[in-house]
Amino acid sequence: MTTETTTMATEPPTFHPNPSKPVYVPPAGAVDAHCHVFGPAARFPFAPERKYTPTDAPKEKLFALRRHLGFARNVIVQASCHGKDNAALIDALETEPETTRGVAVVAPSITDEELQKMDRAGVRAVRFNFLKRLVDAAPREDFQRVAERVARLGWHVVVYFEMPDLADLAPFLRGLPTTVVIDHMGRPDVADGAAAASFAAFVELLEDEKFWVKVGCPERLTVKGPPYRDVVPFARRLVETYPDRVLWGTDWPHPNMKSHIPDDGLLVDLIPAIAPTPELQRKLLIDNPLRLYWGEK
Repeated sequence: MTTETTTMATEPPTFHPNPSKPVYVPPAGAVDAHCHVFGPAARFPFAPERKYTPTDAPKEKLFALRRHLGFARNVIVQASCHGKDNAALIDALETEPETTRGVAVVAPSITDEELQKMDRAGVRAVRFNFLKRLVDAAPREDFQRVAERVARLGWHVVVYFEMPDLADLAPFLRGLPTTVVIDHMGRPDVADGAAAASFAAFVELLEDEKFWVKVGCPERLTVKGPPYRDVVPFARRLVETYPDRVLWGTDWPHPNMKSHIPDDGLLVDLIPAIAPTPELQRKLLIDNPLRLYWGEK
């Protein structure tokens, strides 16, 4: 595995070397509910089947960024470059057990003992990635079996897909035996506008209370670029329509970004535009993630 890691060219950094200090001050106890750790590859090699090789973005940098931005906790999501080897994720969770929770990627063959060890470390969900440019396709029966097993632990499922795939995936997602959290607003086509039929169908899917949605990641969705105002109508509609089932995260270190390097301070400053009241901000940043990942009422 180490040989594979060293033979694929490492991509340039995708995270800002000196992000700005946000003007917006998050409420005390705020959670960055979608971020990642990468490597360091010398200790936690990247998966041979990965589609990209990121620059190391270890836990120390993530935790320093969290403090710089004014957040108190992280939900760390396993990214495709580490495959189903969750060692870097578990290491980060065990380093700060009170302030972190995790979302893992697992194989159907994982043992109950391994799942229970992850649970003790702070994992509370598994992620299913349907982006073929990032992962090799897997049978939905495999995802179904994994969901049934983690449901017994009280975990949920996080899904990553693009809006054109929603119609095909929706019946499968509705049938999963857990809460389902959708990454990055289902990746709508921002150029079509928030009134587009495709986004309306996504909003309608969320009428089912089993679905939650992450409303961050404007840097991936924008057409116009920073300060990402073209993405605000999508996120704000979701926050105002489903205030008790929305989450927000930086997506640091912004894996596989090609267009530009996002300034995380600028991302934080967009929060009042998508959650315009203190009550909505508190639900988005504190109440919802604490309920879902820390089991707090």
